[in-house]
Amino acid sequence: MDDHNLMEEDNLFHKKSDYKPSRSITTILIGKPLETAEQEHQTINKIIGLAVFASDALSSMAYSTQEMMLILAAAGTAAFGYVIPLTLCIVLLLVILTISYEQTIHAYPNGGGAYIVARDNLGDYPAMTAAAALLTDYILTVAVSISSGVAQFTSVFPNLYPNRVIIAVCLVLLVMVINLRGVKESGITFAIPTYIFLVSMGVMVIIGLIQYFTGSLGQVVNPPALQHDGPFVAISTFLILKAFASGTTALTGVEAISNGITAFKEPRTKNAGQALMMMSVILGTLLMGVSFLTVKTGVIPSEMEANISQVARTIYHSKGIPYLITVASTMIILVMAANTAFADYPRLSAMLGRDGFLPRRFAWRGSRLVFSTGIMFLAGMAILLIVVFQASVNRLIPLYAVGVFVSFTLSQFGMAKRWHRVGKLKEGEELKSHGSTISYDKNWHFKMFANAIGAFCTLVISLIFGITKFTSGAWFVLVLTPFMVFIFSRIHKHYAKVAYKLSLKKGEKTGTQIVRHRVLLLVSGVHQGTLKALRYARTISDDITAVHVAVDPEEAEKVMKGWQEWGDGYRITFLESPYRVLIEPLVGYIESLLKKLNPNELITIVVPQFVSRDPAVSILHARAADTLRKALIHYQNVVIIEVPYNIDEL
Repeated sequence: MDDHNLMEEDNLFHKKSDYKPSRSITTILIGKPLETAEQEHQTINKIIGLAVFASDALSSMAYSTQEMMLILAAAGTAAFGYVIPLTLCIVLLLVILTISYEQTIHAYPNGGGAYIVARDNLGDYPAMTAAAALLTDYILTVAVSISSGVAQFTSVFPNLYPNRVIIAVCLVLLVMVINLRGVKESGITFAIPTYIFLVSMGVMVIIGLIQYFTGSLGQVVNPPALQHDGPFVAISTFLILKAFASGTTALTGVEAISNGITAFKEPRTKNAGQALMMMSVILGTLLMGVSFLTVKTGVIPSEMEANISQVARTIYHSKGIPYLITVASTMIILVMAANTAFADYPRLSAMLGRDGFLPRRFAWRGSRLVFSTGIMFLAGMAILLIVVFQASVNRLIPLYAVGVFVSFTLSQFGMAKRWHRVGKLKEGEELKSHGSTISYDKNWHFKMFANAIGAFCTLVISLIFGITKFTSGAWFVLVLTPFMVFIFSRIHKHYAKVAYKLSLKKGEKTGTQIVRHRVLLLVSGVHQGTLKALRYARTISDDITAVHVAVDPEEAEKVMKGWQEWGDGYRITFLESPYRVLIEPLVGYIESLLKKLNPNELITIVVPQFVSRDPAVSILHARAADTLRKALIHYQNVVIIEVPYNIDEL
């Protein structure tokens, strides 16, 4: 072994920190911090994964049918007959999307969904568009789901309807705190309510179908009044398409599992794929059952009483325990649907942060190994929407699902292009790609066709959304998405510029060697702290100038006499400040010195600073160094050094 290798090994050390987090209010609220090594143990199986990532899609059956009916109500109750055919179309689209995203899961095992597919196959701008659309949709998912859950709650307790906004905000904060505790804990917390909801909905649908086929299914007793603003209109293609657009909100969340593959236990692609299939089968079956029973029981769509409440009390002939379990579990699953967004939004924003499209802090894991910045940002934006739209599902829905279908379309086009690239490879040949490795697949024709069909269908629905919902609020999302893309691109350009300037690939940048420090010692008074700072300054350079900003003639006189006695003969400059300000005269003086500075010189400002571990004592002393640092941070040839003097030891 040569001497060079020995030197490299001798200079390489690894030492684990002995730091142990102390107990605090934060640890009580979200749990004790987890070590990085525990990340592998924070993964979840497909059963819990279904609760974490599929609650958004599964819960949508609670309001998608009602939202279709609210649109069709403009043509009177006779138009409700279109609900079942429209639901069949939605289920068919669900099948197409499921096949496509199952392929995405296996093609991109590190997650990322539409964003990573678009970036890998279509480029940065389509990827940014997909990401912007998804991030917007996740924020709306939280706002819509929580608001819908509160609507279920106020159906049972109508006296609480005026307090719906406060209740919704509290629920958002609750879900946020649970998610800050970690993916595994939030999954376990939400798994049981999810399956209670699925069982209660399944039982209600089965009993309702038995009653229908035996001729004992009744009609809703005392339904709410039909809500419709303005005159009734004739049934038209535009009205049907608008209702269909509202109903496709049932498909939001289908992409969630493909975004969060890394949260699953190994083999994660297999577990994620099986969870996706389970979700789609359950969603399609229950969505058809709920829509069928909603129409056959004569439900009247209303925000005062949700359609699930009307169907349940009709099937169970009362508001007894089965009814209460059904409505309560529906409310809980709707609140939990927000959890899907809380699981996916931080992951997607972290990926954008790592790729330089969002601030890097979005990619940092918190004490519980979750992306805390994304979780808290999502909660804040959702609360803002809830307050602005007064927790109204009907007012939020027009904003909802526009973005997710844009991301669906880009994902489908991206996967179709990927399979086209696969078809050009020879058997056994592989090609490294941005997000994965591409290898020959004999079934590429079928897979490309499936994705192409999916792309066409989701593109058509995106256009339907954009046209039919434009005046109702979709315009906001259609304007917001390109604005977000612009912000992403600016952030990315900034990080790219910084990376280029910091790069060492071209070797060390030649520059001027610093051979001389011109030290400025700030003096507010002559005392032990000043002398300690002077002793430190002498270790840097003999070119030392003490500087005192004279705002009080008497104090300046004391400083002058003290420096003459204790200043060891070093020069001192008094900056007269007739307006009694400190920073401005200093900055002006330093700027004048910088103009005379030689290329190989540096100005070092030494600031004596009183410090104390007692916060009450600390606030009694000005932080001059902090203020000066902010004022001079942009000057290249200035360094500020703070010399602490601990007054606790006096």
